[in-house]
Amino acid sequence: MTETKHRRYAATPEELWSTDQLLSMSGLEAMQSILDGDSAGPPIGKLMGFHLAAVADGEVSFIGQPEFQATNPMGTVHGGWYGTVLDSCMACAVMTKVPQGSVYTTMEFKVNIIRPIPLGTEVRATGRVQHAGRSSGISNGEIRGVADGRLYATGSTTCIIMKLK
Repeated sequence: MTETKHRRYAATPEELWSTDQLLSMSGLEAMQSILDGDSAGPPIGKLMGFHLAAVADGEVSFIGQPEFQATNPMGTVHGGWYGTVLDSCMACAVMTKVPQGSVYTTMEFKVNIIRPIPLGTEVRATGRVQHAGRSSGISNGEIRGVADGRLYATGSTTCIIMKLK
């Protein structure tokens, strides 16, 4: 899997791809462009504290660490943080299989939280494609501690793939 140190977050509205730009490249090319720093990353990464870390055909990883603003009233990391990071890595893994002229979106996803992530703990969320066809893609994911490999959550997703050109 290709990894880089480029961490360009938070596209401005002007930096987001137009539909024509997006359709002119494969999903793998698009993800590689973000990883290489040639294209701005998704704004959700800045908001939620994670960034694209690695891209391969059928596999994508994000690295992040939940901070205080991602906690629930009990002071633990909100399940929405787990869900957002897993949805991102799993769906982006499917994106690497999307051909030029097509787009995709998440239809459904499931998250299994195994244990709480301590605030400030750096984690890696990795999504791996199980199936990618003409009209759908299925991916599984996991969140593990970077330092110790400890498993914090798993997930699965189904995405729709739509040919537009």
